[in-house]
Amino acid sequence: MRVLFLIDGEHYPPVVRRAIRSVEERLGAEGVAAAFLGGAEKISGGEDYGVPLVRGSDPVATLRRALSEHPADAVADLSDEPVIGYRERMRLASHALAAGARYIGSDFELRPPGFRRVSTKPSLAVIGTGKRVGKTAVAGYLARLLAQEGFDPAVVSMGRGGPEHPEVLNGHLMQLGSGYLLEALEKGAHAASDYYETAALSRVVTVGCRRCGGGLAGEPFISNVLEGAKIADTLETSMTVFDGSGAAVPPVAVQRRVLVAGAHQDPEYIAGYLGAYRVLISDLLILTMSEEPMAAPERVEEITALVREVKPEIRVIPTVFRPRPAESVEGLRVAYVSTAPGSMLEKLAGYLEREFGCEVAAVSGNLSNRRLLAQDLEAVGEVDAYLTEIKAAAVDVVTRRAAERGVGVVYCDNEPVARGLDSALLELARGAVEDASCN
Repeated sequence: MRVLFLIDGEHYPPVVRRAIRSVEERLGAEGVAAAFLGGAEKISGGEDYGVPLVRGSDPVATLRRALSEHPADAVADLSDEPVIGYRERMRLASHALAAGARYIGSDFELRPPGFRRVSTKPSLAVIGTGKRVGKTAVAGYLARLLAQEGFDPAVVSMGRGGPEHPEVLNGHLMQLGSGYLLEALEKGAHAASDYYETAALSRVVTVGCRRCGGGLAGEPFISNVLEGAKIADTLETSMTVFDGSGAAVPPVAVQRRVLVAGAHQDPEYIAGYLGAYRVLISDLLILTMSEEPMAAPERVEEITALVREVKPEIRVIPTVFRPRPAESVEGLRVAYVSTAPGSMLEKLAGYLEREFGCEVAAVSGNLSNRRLLAQDLEAVGEVDAYLTEIKAAAVDVVTRRAAERGVGVVYCDNEPVARGLDSALLELARGAVEDASCN
């Protein structure tokens, strides 16, 4: 094992030299270099640490330079307060993990997620910084765009409610009606799972997978995504899109990654902690919900600046979501049911009325809270149809309630809207194809 050490000038050099030898002996490792992160109390200049010394303008720049000049399997942190604090350590850890190195301290160890090279086709991944940031909506939009542009994609979807064994859905053959989803529900499927949503609304081949748990850097505790990826390799498709789950990252090596974050999130969750790691391994950040009342323009600018501190070259595209019914609702009186925050419901209802010619008689943002959703639906008066996203309780509560009342159901997608989004996504897809052809 090749180890890079992080040291500071707040420790006496003889103490650091002994610590380096101790770690080498304990791990059976070879120290390749030491990155000097700062501090001057215990040094006088010209110290010998027994390994090459790398200095830089700041701790992150120093670590990046050291890893570039001395590739390592692990980064052992022998630094401490006041030079490096908790927040700074997470940034250093993110860079170490992004370089494929373990990050080791006296009482902790972080391992980079294992990205297995199992996909034989050009591939993209859509990952997120948490739940309800619109990641699956972006993945579905990407799949539709790729299909329209002739890339012939399949989507491997990883979810908390996925099937025990990966399941293939031919989205272009699916019947989107409520009867189909109710039948799937009766057979034991989680018919509002992400892979059903993507297959039904994007009309592409989808492989449904499951996962449980998510590490700090995003690796699932367990998943059947590798099995799903191998199935995707056998399909008559030309490209594979891997859809993550919450902040969990599909454990598959891909050519390009899209990171989806919400502008309403704490900026620290996006650019701090190990959110920084997700930024570092991604090629494009789609910042959703970039509008008031979800996020003021100043918040969008703040997040963009923080992200570019982590990775200056990453492209950031602020976006908003707008509902798109999968079939005509013109002239219908509807109840709109979604996972949107309450502060956005009036704006979204107005958009539906203007763009699609329906009357929105009732709204609910409680699709992910079955108890509150049931109360909302009880209060709905006479409507021609329920207009609902395919998420959470969309099938077992909303679709069942509609069937009991003899009311129609129209399923609704959320589309990301932003200038330059399509061209950015297509550029990534072309880059994935080019990289895959070179390997």
